[in-house]
Amino acid sequence: MAVNRRQFLAYALGFPVSVYMSGANANVPDPVEPDLIETMVSRAHVPRHSNEVWVLVDDKEASLSIYRGNVRLERFAPISLGRSGAKSQRLRGSNVTPLGEFRINRFNYESQWHIFAGVDYPTPAHARMALKNGVYSQQDYDDYFAYYRRYGTPPQDTVLGGAIGLHGLGKADPDVHAKFHWTQGCVALTNEQIERMVKLVDVGTRVVIR
Repeated sequence: MAVNRRQFLAYALGFPVSVYMSGANANVPDPVEPDLIETMVSRAHVPRHSNEVWVLVDDKEASLSIYRGNVRLERFAPISLGRSGAKSQRLRGSNVTPLGEFRINRFNYESQWHIFAGVDYPTPAHARMALKNGVYSQQDYDDYFAYYRRYGTPPQDTVLGGAIGLHGLGKADPDVHAKFHWTQGCVALTNEQIERMVKLVDVGTRVVIR
């Protein structure tokens, strides 16, 4: 069965597809609002099931915790986020860490940052918010979903930027890391911490940044 853009968004955001399939003339309100990211993050800390391994990045605490269900396996602090803070709406070059709910979709064990675990930013929710806020044109939005459907991963070269993930320090200054948020938008741990993290997570692991 072909999946159109609205069905794709429903799948990606976890809304029942029936909401979008109740008829072409149905007066069904769109559940995706400009504050969607904040709404999603407010409930994303609930594990999907009792054995789920997932990651919680807390901007206010400057910490990263790894859970299995509701049981915390590890907590790393302090961590470093984007030097311009963490926000729902991120733009390319803004040095902002995007808030939201993501999935790890790749690992690079030869990164300049020691180990890099990439996430699927920008998500469909970020694309929808960008359209609502006038950051994406309708063409940008359509192109985003066309790319996602074709490659199974979000485009990395739009105005929303990309290349967001969790990584180590590499050769970065550990003293700076201990005192300041210094990244261009990623979440940075020490080399030892990222080594420990990647032993517990995998491609598909959910990452919540709040």
